[in-house]
Amino acid sequence: MEDNNPPTPTKPRVVICVGDIHGYIEKLQNLWSNLQSCIEPSDFETALNIFLGDYCDRGPNTSKVALIIFLGDYCDRGPNTSKVLDFFIDLPSKYPKQSHVFLCGNHDFAFAAFLGVLPSLPDGTEFCGTWKEYEMNEEREGWYKGKGFENMHLQGRRWAGNHSVKFNAVKGIDYKGSIYDDAPTFESYGVPHGSAASCRGKAKYNTPLWRDPSPYPAHSRSLVDRVAPF
Repeated sequence: MEDNNPPTPTKPRVVICVGDIHGYIEKLQNLWSNLQSCIEPSDFETALNIFLGDYCDRGPNTSKVALIIFLGDYCDRGPNTSKVLDFFIDLPSKYPKQSHVFLCGNHDFAFAAFLGVLPSLPDGTEFCGTWKEYEMNEEREGWYKGKGFENMHLQGRRWAGNHSVKFNAVKGIDYKGSIYDDAPTFESYGVPHGSAASCRGKAKYNTPLWRDPSPYPAHSRSLVDRVAPF
């Protein structure tokens, strides 16, 4: 028997994956502009944007037609980490009809660890308990030993460290500070590399975006939202 009411064709979903912004604000802005040009305006305005670490969104908004997935690692290497985080923080006010989910990559996790805004470990272990397995690398990687290091997560100490080997033979370029190439992130906030107190005091916004509002009040909640799933 012929079906006189065939199902309405489902509009194909546009899925775009973007990884490793790494502090390059101009490239991010150019990319965003290109997405606006390539995606149908009505789809772009209501897109679900997933700023993703290591896994895909399983939330209630996956029926959105346009799906823009950012794969984490917003900080380090490039010169404008602060502006990159500003860009993402400003998205909800600039695109109120879009949905945004902010998660993180390993660089973002390590940055948050240095700032002291990671949630407690599920098993109750102190953060200093994460050092032991990798302590043979401490001298070579020049782990951070400044203010607040005593109970800092391993990745925070590695992130803010000063690598004793200046040349990265794997990539054929010099390290930028630590194994995470974090020096440009400090520079983007206008503070010296590895400077905990002055670095944590720099902020452009009054609204606290981290669980601990004292360090980087503008960006801390932003990173907390990203690291929460880890």
